Amino acid sequence: MEEQAKGRTTTTGKCNLCGRTLAKAGMTRHLQSCWQRQAASGVVPTGPRARERRVFLIVAGDRHSSIYWMHLAVPAAAKLVVLDSFLRDTWLECCGHMSAFEIDGQTYFSSAAREMEGRSMNFEIGRVLRPGSKAFYEYDFGTTTELALSVAAERVGLSDRKSIQVLARNDPPEIICQSCGKPATQVCAQCIYEGEGWLCDECAGQHACGEEMLLPVVNSPRVGMCAYEG
Repeated sequence: MEEQAKGRTTTTGKCNLCGRTLAKAGMTRHLQSCWQRQAASGVVPTGPRARERRVFLIVAGDRHSSIYWMHLAVPAAAKLVVLDSFLRDTWLECCGHMSAFEIDGQTYFSSAAREMEGRSMNFEIGRVLRPGSKAFYEYDFGTTTELALSVAAERVGLSDRKSIQVLARNDPPEIICQSCGKPATQVCAQCIYEGEGWLCDECAGQHACGEEMLLPVVNSPRVGMCAYEG
């Protein structure tokens, strides 16, 4: 869809535990050791309600691109609705749309979509996922953002029951204005479907579709969609 951003093969990001910069696949391998090591040394932050729990290393990303991704520490005891809220707050929320997880052929819907055939998100993550599991997630069944999730590892250590920690996230991709070559700050919600519409502030004022179609360029797989502004 957004050709300029997603025409790239990957992005790099920084490990929030040790500061190392790596691409998505390299970060997954790195965190399987760094996460365990930092947790054992007590570096991983916890809250006052922390106790020994199973925690998953979950890799979340755009289903159709390697540009936007996050590596998350997710308590196995947290429910799918907690992960849904986290993804909305961090990457997706714009208009309170419906959402759903698909895991092993079973669909788990947000509360707004409970009239649809499927289960609610009131299931503990550790009951439906395990190391090696893959899942898909959709936000907004009209202008849909699709994510892919995988469980890369599991450890037992101090964790809050509902606290999801970002271990790493991609750095914002460098996107240029299609008109002048400066860094793009706005994108047209119409032209993006043709792989165009990336504009700097100066050129945005001259865009034929009008300012009402412009959205800010943000570090999210939902950039340029619906009314998402980050």
